[in-house]
Amino acid sequence: MEPGTSVDGGATARTGAVRATVALEGDGSCIAEARRFAATFLTRARSEFGLPVSDRAMDLTRLVVSELVTNALKYAPGPVLLELGIVNGVAEVVVWDSDPVLPVARAADAHRVGQHGLEIVMAVALDIEARREPVGKRVTARLALTDTTDGPGGADATDSSAVAE
Repeated sequence: MEPGTSVDGGATARTGAVRATVALEGDGSCIAEARRFAATFLTRARSEFGLPVSDRAMDLTRLVVSELVTNALKYAPGPVLLELGIVNGVAEVVVWDSDPVLPVARAADAHRVGQHGLEIVMAVALDIEARREPVGKRVTARLALTDTTDGPGGADATDSSAVAE
C-alpha cells in the first residue's frame, strides 16, 4: 500500500473503511495528479481488497475528483487536501480547501459557459455535503461503487444532495 493509504481502525476493507489522502500543491498539474490518485486508489481497492468497483464508478469518481479539486483551486488560495475512502460499499471523495465560503449550485442555464462543476457532481453523486471547518471548508461527495439504475447517477436518478453549514 502506498504512503497515506490505510485501513482505518484495523478493520478489514470488507467491513471497515479504506482511506487514502494526498496533499495537492495547487498548481495546474495537480488536477491530473488527483485523477490518477483516485484511479490508483480504486484499482487497489478492487485488486487488494476484492471490493466491487465498476468501470463506471471509476470514471464517475475521477470526474467528481476533477470537478471538486478544480473548484478548490479556482476559489481558494493555497493547498488542497484530497481524501478518498470506501465506507460500507460507497466511495467518498473529500476535498478540503482554505476558503470558508460554501459552494452553491447555480440555476440551470444552458447558455452559461463554465461554472457547472457542482451541478455535475450533484447529478452523479448519491449525496454531497459541504461543511465549514475551523480553517476553510470540506466538501464530501459519495458515489456508488457498483452500477445501479435506481439512484443518483443511474437511469432513475434523483437529487438527494445536501449542503450543511
